[in-house]
Amino acid sequence: MGHGGNVIDELKADHREVEEMFGRLKAMTGGGQELRGLIDEITIELVRHSVAEEQYLYPAVREQVEGGGRMADREIEDHSRVEKILKQLEQISTDDAQIKPLLKQLMEEVTSHIKDEESNLFPALERACTSQQLDDLGDKIRRAKAMAPTRPHPAAPSSPTASKLLAPGAGLVDRARDFVTGRGTS
Repeated sequence: MGHGGNVIDELKADHREVEEMFGRLKAMTGGGQELRGLIDEITIELVRHSVAEEQYLYPAVREQVEGGGRMADREIEDHSRVEKILKQLEQISTDDAQIKPLLKQLMEEVTSHIKDEESNLFPALERACTSQQLDDLGDKIRRAKAMAPTRPHPAAPSSPTASKLLAPGAGLVDRARDFVTGRGTS
């Protein structure tokens, strides 16, 4: 969850983690509880990552990067699509015929999002910010991920202010539910 380093190093490490999970997902031959466990693991990582980006990364991009508003809006739209897929995956049985197409769609959306961030947004942010600003953002991202929800909440407001106010409470409830059910402990 927390890797250390500046914001770009932190988020790229998250991206590599998700890509590794997708590799395990593609290699998986079974289903059932093993598949549910991996879907939960992917969901937890993606939700925490997205919430942290929406709270700190995208506001910084809007403020620091020329044309950053358009970039941030595009990334938030990506998050919205991914969160809706995650919500569907949370509610579907692992033996449902729709699970494979949903997982394929999730992997395509996330892979495209990662490529866009790493090719466009991260280099622009790196050019616009000082090393200290990037380090400070990395610290904020790590703190946000620690408090973030672990389940998709597509109806939650996506503004940074609302997210900073509501995400810790939702995160606390999600982590309590996860503890009681054992979700995410595999």
